[in-house]
Formats: sequence, C-alpha cells, structure tokens
Amino acid sequence: MDVARSGSEDDPDTPRGRGAAASDVPAGAPASGRPGLDRRRVLRAAVELIDRHGLSALTMRRLGAHLGVEAMALYRYVPGRESLIDGVVETVLDELYGDADVHIAPVHGWQDYLHRLAHGVRRIALAHPAVFPTISTRPPAAPWIRPPLRSLRWVESFLSALTSNGFSDEAAVAAYRAYTSFLLGHLLLEVAQRGVPISPEDEPEGSPEVTVDLDEYPNVQRLEPHLSQDESAAEFDESLETLLDRLERDLVASRRSRPSPTQSDPST
Repeated sequence: MDVARSGSEDDPDTPRGRGAAASDVPAGAPASGRPGLDRRRVLRAAVELIDRHGLSALTMRRLGAHLGVEAMALYRYVPGRESLIDGVVETVLDELYGDADVHIAPVHGWQDYLHRLAHGVRRIALAHPAVFPTISTRPPAAPWIRPPLRSLRWVESFLSALTSNGFSDEAAVAAYRAYTSFLLGHLLLEVAQRGVPISPEDEPEGSPEVTVDLDEYPNVQRLEPHLSQDESAAEFDESLETLLDRLERDLVASRRSRPSPTQSDPST
C-alpha cells in the first residue's frame, strides 16, 4: 500500500512542492550486522517503512528485513513495537527543528510564528500521512501536552511566543487549545481524504466503489465538479487566518480587561 500520495503539484506544503526535501528519511544501505545499527537509524528506517506500506506493516521482523538484520538485533535499540512507535512519533516531530521555515521563537511577531509552525506541522502530515494519525492519537506523556505539538519544548515555545507578545496566561492557554484543535481537525481530515486509515477500524483499501444516484439531489449534481476539487491548501490557509484573527481579537480584549496603572495605584 503506497500511502504517501502527494496533493496538487502547486501546494507548497507537499513533498513534491518542496522538492521532496520534507520527506527525506533515508535509512541508509542495508546493514551487514549489528555494528552498523543505532537507535536513530532504526527509527528512521521505521518511518520509511510506514511511509511506504502503512503502520499496519510495521513489525520487528519486517523492520529487521528492511535493515538487513534479524529482528532480535533491533531489541538492543527498542524494547518492542510500542516503544518503536513512540520513537517514530518523536523522530517525525523532530523534523520541525530542521525546517528552515519554522522558528522556535517569534522572530517576526506571534502571527508569523503561528503561521510558520502550522505549515511546518502540515508539511509533516503531508510528508508522512501514514504516521500523522499516530502522532494525533497516541497518548501524550502528560495530560497538558496536546497533539500534534507533543513536545514540551514546543509547548514552552508556543506559550512564550504568545505571553511575550501581550497575551495573558489564560489567553495563551486558550490559544494553545484552539490552535492544536484546528491543526488536528484539519490535518486528520486531509490525510483521511488521501486514503490513510485514521483508526484501526478504517479499511480504505479494497472497499467496494459506491455508485450514488444524484437525480434527487440537483444542487449536489450541479456542483459536483466543484465539490470534487482538492482545495486543501487554500482551506488550510483560510481557516488559519480565521483562527489568527480570532486570537487577535482575544488579545485586544485581554489588554482592555487589564487595569490601567492609574486604576491599580490608589495613591494616584
């Protein structure tokens, strides 16, 4: 099953639109034995295997074969499949640090920071669509870490970016919740539209083609060519702009609700 299908060629967040750079996770040449392995190489090979064949294809035996070693050789680096999947999630999210368009600090303001981070996460989702549902649904290490920003460093970066630009603590946390919900909702839908299973019950392959009679639905029939168009990139940008506009209004309201220095100083 090839799950790494690209979207439209002019979508700048797709691997094709970025010259495939966002999806480069080479495992290297097959190893001749255990000395050639390390944890980083094992995890990158696991990502490559999932990208090509889907999460269900990931087993220790298949990964060992992919690397040219016996499955038992892998247990030196990962205790088992669950640990392996956790490592896969960490490895893919680490690509944010290597994305030159994503900034760890709000160098050009908080809106620019959120724009860059959102598109960085989307590039990960489109480069690794078979991995992204696991990033979204795997239980986080702590209840205050919300996917897809599953790293304390990114949570800290996010909150610092907003509070240093005038957001109150409460407004920054509310923004964090709204922002992560936006990313999850949009990107899970986008990868699902590419035929990627987002739950164990999903079976996108081999399903019978359903023929629908649209005679009783004239508007659907008339607009079917428009409804069938892939506007994912434009919809993502439009929804992101709407979210940032809402956060801007929240920021203004937060500033207005704070007492002025004159109001807070009874001696004046």
